[in-house]
Amino acid sequence: MRGLRNNNPLNIRHSKDQWNGASETQTDKEFVQFKTMAYGYRAVWRTLHTYYKRLQDRKKHFTVENIVHRWAPPTENDTKQYIRTVLMLSGIGGKENLFPPSNPLGYDKLCKLITAMTVMENGIRPHQVDTEAIYQGYKLAFPENARELDESLLCSDEYGEW
Repeated sequence: MRGLRNNNPLNIRHSKDQWNGASETQTDKEFVQFKTMAYGYRAVWRTLHTYYKRLQDRKKHFTVENIVHRWAPPTENDTKQYIRTVLMLSGIGGKENLFPPSNPLGYDKLCKLITAMTVMENGIRPHQVDTEAIYQGYKLAFPENARELDESLLCSDEYGEW
């Protein structure tokens, strides 16, 4: 729930990055605090975009397994369990090559991934995730592509039993 209090649903740590929408006052010593949940999700979308580019540079696929392995490394998490839970909640195949985060065609699957990761990071249920904030975060992260995002592709909230 710390991530929700900080408007930082995936618990992005402080770094040299100067995030758009970061709160002027940062009282959490470990994690960035954002002005709104949409700005927290904007940071998630931009981070995923960076992961995509780095994986491409290394000739690796942009998959749930590769994303989560980087996001939740074994030195800090039970990464295998994290991946299993995210795969189950999102319905995405672990080795499925996903569209780049900036591509509106990949929005629905990445929204499901982000929703599942929000569940993992905050100990909440999928229906408690603010998918409207994920959408607003996308629009903040990729304003040049936001108009192309077809309303019919918006993140569905069909998740397994919880």
